[in-house]
Amino acid sequence: MGNIIRTTLLLAFLTGLLVIVGRIIGGVTGMIFAFIIAIVMNLGSYWYSDKIVLKMYRAKEVTPQEAPEIHRIVENLTLTAKIPMPKVYIVQSETPNAFATGRDPKHAAVAVTTGILKLLNSDELEGVLGHELTHVKNRDTLISAVAATIAGVITMLASWATWIAIFGGFGGRNGDRGSSDFLGIILMAILAPIAAMIIQMAISRTREYSADEGGAKMSRKPWALASALKKLETGVARNPMKNANPSTAHMFIINPFKNVSMAKLFTTHPPTEERIKRLKKMFY
Repeated sequence: MGNIIRTTLLLAFLTGLLVIVGRIIGGVTGMIFAFIIAIVMNLGSYWYSDKIVLKMYRAKEVTPQEAPEIHRIVENLTLTAKIPMPKVYIVQSETPNAFATGRDPKHAAVAVTTGILKLLNSDELEGVLGHELTHVKNRDTLISAVAATIAGVITMLASWATWIAIFGGFGGRNGDRGSSDFLGIILMAILAPIAAMIIQMAISRTREYSADEGGAKMSRKPWALASALKKLETGVARNPMKNANPSTAHMFIINPFKNVSMAKLFTTHPPTEERIKRLKKMFY
């Protein structure tokens, strides 16, 4: 229920923001047009945000014949968790990582990178997938995907506002527009990234601790998940993900954009050292 409320608030926030931007840029007509766009985007965020994220990373769905080990691990874990079998995807990236998405357990997907398949052993991979399936079971995936989509939209709006201000697509042509429009657009360009950060903060860091605990219990191998997190932290530091949107960082088990300045605005992960420490308490 908590995730449903947060999702509703995020979508309402997106609607209000788009309407304000439309008013600043296009007056009353722009406001009406923005409201229509907001409704379309709200529906799209709810129903298709998972597909948007998967497409963003060019994730390829794989069959049991194409990826037998992953399917075996996921199937065993879903039987333990008593949730439906999700679709399985592979992302072509040397950055070792994984994420889950989908609006509910019946429409879920888990994705792993080629980098993580090279780095982790079977037990460690099982711990990671248990973590991701805990997100699915707890229905964290809807709020994660919607937040990623909305943060991306806000960042895009900030970029548009900046270019409109630079090239003079505002001011002076209508009685209700003028120099205040310029100030409004500049203000939007400044505040939009902050708004995106606020949205990311709606994704509580405590959910990662909860998913770690759930994944450790689901796989019955807390030591394996702790080992995986340590390897992933080192692997990402050596080979951070490039040419991707930092607004999706919260979806991954480890922040994939280490050493990328924009990623700091969107960080939602607790310190990996603390996560490992908590896992160690489960098997000591």
